[in-house]
Amino acid sequence: MAEISAKLVKDLREQTGAGMMNCKKALKETDGDIDKAVEWLRQKGIASAGKLEGKVAAEGLVESYIHTGGRIGVLVEVNCQTDFVARNEAFKELVKNVAMQIAACPQVEYVSVDDIPTEFVETEKSIEMGREDLSNKPENIREKIVQGRIEKRLKELTLMDQPYIRDQNKTLQELIKETSAQLGEKVQVRRFIRFVLGEGIEQQENNFAEEVAAQTGSK
Repeated sequence: MAEISAKLVKDLREQTGAGMMNCKKALKETDGDIDKAVEWLRQKGIASAGKLEGKVAAEGLVESYIHTGGRIGVLVEVNCQTDFVARNEAFKELVKNVAMQIAACPQVEYVSVDDIPTEFVETEKSIEMGREDLSNKPENIREKIVQGRIEKRLKELTLMDQPYIRDQNKTLQELIKETSAQLGEKVQVRRFIRFVLGEGIEQQENNFAEEVAAQTGSK
């Protein structure tokens, strides 16, 4: 039997959205042939997420999560195709976990890279191109380095590219695909908002010495 490498399992999981254990089993059953493994998963009804990309997902749930102490709060909308799936426990659990993920990722501002405004990307590129550490690099090398930095920066800002808090070996996008395959419907995170207590409020800094001086009339 062919050796089933971690990379092979990862590649199959990315193609099908199936869980890691199912991917391992599929590869073992097909002697490491990834194309046959895809067929095996489809026959078992596990790899169906890819067929659902064009479907409209307008049902789902809006979930809230308040972190311990009440200092961080999240509202998130996760969509599916039918109300039946919206009531499914696996879907409800996914939505709760997505809300917790958002609370745990203070740097995240967008659902996916596609949601990031072009103006922001261009500004970041301009900043990176002007970095001193690239000033002596040839133009083509600078472009490649900057492209790599920008891609990394954008992924840091997007929810779908974050390592899943309950399993760091997969991203939230992979979790969504797995759940979509499990439920047989398209599942997607549509939007979210994160609240942090006191964020945006200009805090007044009191100078105790000045207050005492003002009260006593001294200068």
